[in-house]
Amino acid sequence: MLDHVFTDAIGALRDALERALLERQAFEERFQSDVLLGDLTWETSYGLPGEGSPPRVRADLTLDWPTWAQSAYRSWYIGEDMDEGPRIEIEIVLRVQRLASVPSPETVLAALPEHSPTIGGEQLHRSGTRVETAYEGDFDEPSHAIEVSYEGSYELDETALEDGSILDTHFGALGGWISSTLVRLGDLKFEFLPDGED
Repeated sequence: MLDHVFTDAIGALRDALERALLERQAFEERFQSDVLLGDLTWETSYGLPGEGSPPRVRADLTLDWPTWAQSAYRSWYIGEDMDEGPRIEIEIVLRVQRLASVPSPETVLAALPEHSPTIGGEQLHRSGTRVETAYEGDFDEPSHAIEVSYEGSYELDETALEDGSILDTHFGALGGWISSTLVRLGDLKFEFLPDGED
C-alpha cells in the first residue's frame, strides 16, 4: 500500500463517511493523476442508505493534491525547511436530484449552513449554487436538480505530517455533518421523480 499523507487523508475521510452510515455510490470513486501537471485528484460520491438509484440527495467529494503540495511534502520528508505546509484542496457538492419541478434556491440555501465544521482549524465555505434541467428521450418529463458547493483547503502542519492519525480526528466531523445535511435536504418538501430502479 502506498504510504503517503494524501492517501492517509483519503482513508480518514472515507472512514468518517462510513462511520456516519453513508452509502458509497457504485462506480463513482476515482483516483486520477494529471500526467502533464502532476496533480492528484480523488473523487467519490455518497448518499443516504436506501435512497434508490440515483439517490434523491448525494454528496460529491473531491480532494486535490497539487504539485506544489507534493514539493512541500517532499521537502519536509527529506528534512528541508518548508516555506509553507502542503495543503489539500477540498470541495464538497451537495446535490438534490430527481426533482419533478424546478427547485427554489432560496429554500435549499435556507436549509444549509454557510460553513462546514472546523477541519484542523479551517472551514469550508459555501460558494456556488447551480440549478439544472435534464431531458431524456422524447422530452416528456424533465428532471431537475440543484447543487450547492463548499470549498476550502486543509493545511498539513508539522504535527499532522508526523502523525497521520491526527487526520482521523480532523476529518472525523465531516462524516456526521454531511450525513445530517443530506437528511435535512431530503426532508425539504420537494416532489421527486421515481428512481431508475422502478
